[in-house]
Amino acid sequence: MWKPACRLPANARRGRIGRPWGSSERRSFSRSPGILSRQPPTSGHAARAQVEQEKRRKEKEKAILNAQHSLSHALLVVSFSNPDLCPLFSDTTLPFPASYSPQYVEACWYQWWEKKGFFSPELHSSLPHAVDQSFSMCIPPPNVTGSLHLGHALTVAIQDALVRWRRMQGHKVLWVPGCDHAGIATQSVVERRLLWERGRRRQDYSREEFLQEVWNWKNEKGDEIYHQLRKLGASLDWSRACFTMDPDFSSAVTEAFVRLCDSGLVYRSEGLVNWSCALGSAISDIEVDMLELRGRTLLSIPGYEQKVEFGSMVTFSYPLEGQDGEISVSTTRPETMMGDVAIAVHPDDPRYQARGRTSVPPFVFVHILLSLSGAVKVTPAHDQTDFLLSQRHSLPRITVIGEDGTMTSSCGPWLEGVKRFEARERVLEALVEKQMFKGKMEHPMALPVCSRSGDVIEPLLKKQWFLRCGEMAKKAAVDDGELELIPHLHHKTWRNWLSSISDWCISRQLWWGHQIPAYRVSFPGSTDADTEQWVWGKSEAEASERAAAKFGVTPDAITLTRDPDVLDTWFSSALFPFAMLGWPQKTADLQQFYPNSLLETGSDLIFFWVARMVMLGTELTGQLPFRQVLLHSLVRDKHGRKMSKSLGNVIDPLDVISGVSLGPLRACSLCPLSVPQRRDFPSGIPECGTDALRFALCSYKAQGEDISLSVSQVLSSRHFCNKMWQTVRFALGVLEPRDVELLLLTVPVSSVDRWLCSRMYSTVQQCERGFENYDLLSVTSALYSFWVHNLCDVYLECIKPLLGQQGAETAEQRVTARSVLFHCLTITLSLLAPFMPFLTEELWQRLQPHAGGKSAVVTSLCLQPYPRSSQLVGEGESLSIEEADFPFVQDVIRVARTLRSQCCMTKAKPDSKSCVNSSLYKQAFRSHCFYKVRTHTDTIKTSLGLCIKMEIYFLQGNVGTDKQSAQLSQRRQKLLSKLEQLQSRTRMPHYAERVPQRVRQETENRVSCGLDENWRNKCQIKT
Repeated sequence: MWKPACRLPANARRGRIGRPWGSSERRSFSRSPGILSRQPPTSGHAARAQVEQEKRRKEKEKAILNAQHSLSHALLVVSFSNPDLCPLFSDTTLPFPASYSPQYVEACWYQWWEKKGFFSPELHSSLPHAVDQSFSMCIPPPNVTGSLHLGHALTVAIQDALVRWRRMQGHKVLWVPGCDHAGIATQSVVERRLLWERGRRRQDYSREEFLQEVWNWKNEKGDEIYHQLRKLGASLDWSRACFTMDPDFSSAVTEAFVRLCDSGLVYRSEGLVNWSCALGSAISDIEVDMLELRGRTLLSIPGYEQKVEFGSMVTFSYPLEGQDGEISVSTTRPETMMGDVAIAVHPDDPRYQARGRTSVPPFVFVHILLSLSGAVKVTPAHDQTDFLLSQRHSLPRITVIGEDGTMTSSCGPWLEGVKRFEARERVLEALVEKQMFKGKMEHPMALPVCSRSGDVIEPLLKKQWFLRCGEMAKKAAVDDGELELIPHLHHKTWRNWLSSISDWCISRQLWWGHQIPAYRVSFPGSTDADTEQWVWGKSEAEASERAAAKFGVTPDAITLTRDPDVLDTWFSSALFPFAMLGWPQKTADLQQFYPNSLLETGSDLIFFWVARMVMLGTELTGQLPFRQVLLHSLVRDKHGRKMSKSLGNVIDPLDVISGVSLGPLRACSLCPLSVPQRRDFPSGIPECGTDALRFALCSYKAQGEDISLSVSQVLSSRHFCNKMWQTVRFALGVLEPRDVELLLLTVPVSSVDRWLCSRMYSTVQQCERGFENYDLLSVTSALYSFWVHNLCDVYLECIKPLLGQQGAETAEQRVTARSVLFHCLTITLSLLAPFMPFLTEELWQRLQPHAGGKSAVVTSLCLQPYPRSSQLVGEGESLSIEEADFPFVQDVIRVARTLRSQCCMTKAKPDSKSCVNSSLYKQAFRSHCFYKVRTHTDTIKTSLGLCIKMEIYFLQGNVGTDKQSAQLSQRRQKLLSKLEQLQSRTRMPHYAERVPQRVRQETENRVSCGLDENWRNKCQIKT
């Protein structure tokens, strides 16, 4: 807190509030230090040492409550030790703590907000400032398996800021929380758990038994995400929380699949899919990462103890049948040669005139086909290009690698059951033995890798369900401005990707997920097992009726077998914007809040999720699911690296919020991850709080380059929180409810009052423009600048001497100063509320007893009207001249403080004298009477950026002139030497003709600045 320069009122010196709150409901919140400690950790945080929690608890208890409140302290410790007794409200009648504590502030407000239903759109009608507009948005549903990282925290911070802003504007706001069932990830987690705890695999259970185990795990661990969202202060309507496996959502998924089948967009076909042997399932194209290899590389592959070699090209030959000669081919995958069915050659190459003949079968029969260039082997069952070639030439397709990644019986007994990359070595040995091996060399290549398992993708020929995307993509690639992508640089990428989109394989070979509502039809006594007949329906009964009508039989004459596969997780996620509102039912929410007002998400999800939502939303509902898409950048660590578990740089937001020492930080990570964490956080992560984290995340330019976030930047925002805390603490010590009135009833008296009100008006305008343009960086920058540089650095330092006076002649000025202070604090807290909901609520509630007759109708800051510049139009028009004058005064103070520092008088406050030649600025400087100076008209030239002549003198104090003169003389000599060098350049022959204008201008500016500085040093030495 600032140290007062003069005597302050007694209540300010004691740091106590002018009057306690009354006993109304909104003012009788009780807080205990017990709430300051986080709830017992669950899931990923269970590894944190109990001793670490106990240590933090004791430290926070000691910092929050003063020892003099022993009775309250003794009672509250009981609540702390028993979390079940944790009250839902924050007691602001307790004395204002001397220092800011995030745990103290963030302990109970969220429970109160949630209990009161402040986040529900049904509360909209009771707001006095309600407007007839709605705002809806869905949260990108995180996976139920994991915990949030800083990338999720950025999404929550941006979305919640926009949501709270719209709610304070009086809009009817709906922000729906949700969680994705994460088919592959969840099934993998449960399978590993069952294997570890019971030694049983998924295949040891029936499907129903395994799904029950998954639900048990979800009910036990699945709420960790919601706990983190609450901890981050997300103002979500929890009464509408949506899980993608809930019955209503599952019905929407079934409805969507049936409709798409009926329209012919979903079809079943045999084709090559991206198969992950580790997952035992197909994955989509955008879930495949292409790993660029420059040459021979050894990689760790799931299921292999030794590293596997990639980035090598093997050349071998096929002998021709019935004649001498051979054809050489090259491949990076020699194990697939067992599935070769042809060699494609160039028709005009004299080396390959045996077109249409068959090679000698060393392992397989191979036909020679016409090709465009060279000679390449054709493996239709394991290569997409070869598969298309086989369709044109009616070639057979031999699958030689199975779903488990082992060689099939088509390879013969010597390879059957061998792992594919181990079979590669056996094939090479056989080629050498048969003298068919021609060589091996390094070869740059792009290796397809599963983004979920890290396994090398194996193209496999399987019958799957596909979704035709061509026509839907044309509708999604809107060029008429209906769909706006922010920033606009994404539009070109969006159109290019949609124009070349391929059909989407939507079936997955899993048990956990939405089982495909398609049924294979079989007839009693039928012997044709290869022919497939399929029907679909919302239920088996409906499918049976469809089948009976399709084949002209009775339902009893057919047998239905449901497809065991499930739908891709992204299929259900693509329905989220409308399924969360009750689609396909015509619910009130769907009619009022669809289409959504905005979608905000990371730019890395533009194709995974955004494009699919637009395609399916347009197809199934007839309209775009949203009109605007706000895409933020990725969060990287302070070194610019993408956060990943393999690098060990993933940070849990709760660790930043609550702080964690290095021991628990390492304990919750794998061993290899501790090295970068130890390097980046040698002392652990300090406690920063939710508000500081949110403010720091919103203080980046989210639409542009990736964000390199460091904890030190979050800690800087925590210091800003403490600045706010100390400012309000000072204000509570000087405010007197009997004379604090609304600014509308009090006219600012002094020029500094008018200047601050003008700055307040400009700040409100900047916030309005920033929010409207989704430029949160400009909003946070404006608010930080106003609070720190205008309110604290200038205004508070100005009014401290005034508030310390007791005379009647300054009574009106003191009342005005307190009124302006209260006015600016309450407005700025409202402006900051979307970013710092906890701290602003705490400080705003403590200021409310001083509101006089204002008596707000609503009980929480999150429901207060957001400040508008139109309400302050008088201030902006009549006080703008103050902002034009005030920089001159600030320059004078800056120079005076610099002189004090140079003269080693940082603690002394000597009388000063200033000389100014301009009557206008002399009057401006005199009117801003916050620095004790005497002004005169005698002048000595100076430069303060405005060509105003002024000189400042210290009239008393131990200035140490001899030491200062020596230092200034030394500086002057160096400066004169530099000036001589610069001026000598300008005197060179043909200087004006040979030197570019830009360089000459820079030189002139440097000379001018040097002359000014030389003059100032000379004057100071003379003084």
